[in-house]
Amino acid sequence: MENRTTAAKRVTIVGFFVNLILTIAKLIAGISGKSAAMVADAVHSLSDFATDIVVIAFVNISDKESDNDHRYGHGKFETFATLIISLALFAVGLGILINGIESVVSYIRGEQLEKPGMIALWAAVVSIVSKELLYRYTIVVGKRINNQAVIANGWHHRSDAFSSVGTALGISGAIFLGESWRILDPIAGVVVSFFILKVSIDLGLPSVKELLEASLPEEIVKEIEETILSHPEVKRFHHLKTRKIGNAFAIDVHIKLDKDISFVASHDVARDIERAFREKYGMQTHISIHTEPV
Repeated sequence: MENRTTAAKRVTIVGFFVNLILTIAKLIAGISGKSAAMVADAVHSLSDFATDIVVIAFVNISDKESDNDHRYGHGKFETFATLIISLALFAVGLGILINGIESVVSYIRGEQLEKPGMIALWAAVVSIVSKELLYRYTIVVGKRINNQAVIANGWHHRSDAFSSVGTALGISGAIFLGESWRILDPIAGVVVSFFILKVSIDLGLPSVKELLEASLPEEIVKEIEETILSHPEVKRFHHLKTRKIGNAFAIDVHIKLDKDISFVASHDVARDIERAFREKYGMQTHISIHTEPV
């Protein structure tokens, strides 16, 4: 069976070459078709190269075993990669928003917008189909291997598809509706930019929380508490601490046991709870259980 790192690298390399072909094709179409929107869309595709390289580089690191310098493993490198992708998405979305607003203002002031050629429209259609297929493929693989950086990169592919939808609408309006409708191009770009900005924030916030050592979601914490209290020997617990390390959970807790219980029995209780956590959250879960007498 294909391992997690190999699957992540394979899907990212496929995206890398699709982005290469699309970027070249859209640049040629944008320049020859005299479409500023298509040139901007090509630049958007170009930004995917950076994120593909980031994912390839960081996936190799994040799946390394723990060492003397990283006792909890290298999972945070994956989180950092996801944050970089979200920042790149935000920058691209902000750039599209600013360029769109500037074009709208220029049109309102009386500046004429150039009519794009049909080659630009066809390039936008090909980009939409290609990037949507690439998004679906990347998301399926990312969820299967539970890799947030790959999933984030999949959303970056879809943001490119959204951008191409806006470009296609704007180019269509400019070609088929006449000069007075050419403003549709920058307006569509502005609308698409909001989708991109939202996706970037949705991806980036969890990464920021994880890097700042935020606790696991409340529903997960409740599951952990229920698992601890479900053991018949546990009287109560305290000092429960949780966090996320890349793809793994970290759980630290003190459990109260009967003061007359033997050392071996208390160890067995801790082992039982550890086994329950790993069955529920995976073998990579980091667990620290401290036993105390009541």
